Amino acid sequence: MRLFVGLGNPGAKYARNRHNIGFMALDTIAGDHGFPPWRGRFQGMLSEGRLGDVRVALLKPQTFMNLSGQSVGEAMRYLKLTPADVIVFHDELDLAPGKCRVKDGGGHAGHNGLRSIHAHIGAEYGRVRLGIGHPGRKELVSGYVLHDFAKGDGDWLDDLLRGISDGAAALAAGDAGRFQNAVALRTAPPR
Repeated sequence: MRLFVGLGNPGAKYARNRHNIGFMALDTIAGDHGFPPWRGRFQGMLSEGRLGDVRVALLKPQTFMNLSGQSVGEAMRYLKLTPADVIVFHDELDLAPGKCRVKDGGGHAGHNGLRSIHAHIGAEYGRVRLGIGHPGRKELVSGYVLHDFAKGDGDWLDDLLRGISDGAAALAAGDAGRFQNAVALRTAPPR
């Protein structure tokens, strides 16, 4: 079994924020792959289903970004998973908008959601880093991530989310390369 965690903040006010791209990725996977409706569990919203041959629990912590680790730790312990079974989808300032990178382990790079997860389960979990770009200056970061995506971001954002959904079964099966290829076919299709 895998635990896919999307990071974001709960509530309609934050739904289209750049910081909520992790929630958006899980919503797309759940919709495209016929997962049942979300239900409240583990201080979050949970939906369980299959991606290919793998059972997957999708979790959107409802603790607000800075306390995401509480929800992730609770779900991981209850489902008897290890950090290696956990994959976190999160916004990444250091990647250009629309870029996607898979990474195992490592630091939190100042991301408060990842910092909280580190505190609860350690650093040895998988991440899907979803590029949102950087506003240019450090003091602008907070306002930037808590702001909605611009209308002009719609095309690349949709392509990215569709690619993530296309490759979700490969990611669940542990094939990061095939997952990245599925994303690339949507975000940078061959000419």
